Amino acid sequence: MSEPCGVSEMLSGDLVAAWEVALSDGVYRIEFAHGTTTGKRIVYVNGQEVVKKDWLFKLVGKETFTVGTANTKAIISIEAITGFAYEYTLEINGKSLQKFIDNRAKSTKTWLLKVDGEDCRVVLEKDTMDIWCNGQKMDTMGEFVDDGTETHFTVGEHACCIKATNSGKKKSGIVHYLLLDGENIPASTQ
Repeated sequence: MSEPCGVSEMLSGDLVAAWEVALSDGVYRIEFAHGTTTGKRIVYVNGQEVVKKDWLFKLVGKETFTVGTANTKAIISIEAITGFAYEYTLEINGKSLQKFIDNRAKSTKTWLLKVDGEDCRVVLEKDTMDIWCNGQKMDTMGEFVDDGTETHFTVGEHACCIKATNSGKKKSGIVHYLLLDGENIPASTQ
């Protein structure tokens, strides 16, 4: 990933935190640079500057910005811990990053696969049944079948289907499978 002009010199000395956030439309790298002597704060999302503030005399506080095509709200909190040491935390949609990740693990299912030699990331949002592939919301057609539902879409020239069936176990509930040209694709742990 190439950096825009000015990013490398700012990040080299003042980069204090970096996180990766997986959303339905992609995985985003969030970087935060905090110049504690200059008061400068810069937030980068995938190398692009989204917040820049110079000469802030208050070294603690919050920086609010959005991530992804759905403009998901993100907040970086800066807190003093001792003397000149600071703690940086990221919240996504009002939740700590870990709680957000835990909730997404329950509400989405992700598959990483190669289609015609290209990397593909397919995400199912279980609550809406929306399907995303490499950052694009897919046109889908759903149908009820004997053992559950099937949601059909295409990736390139390939027929895809996400099958939702009852696992028969109360704890695991509904199980989702991705089929690419009829072949079952294992889910990712992302």
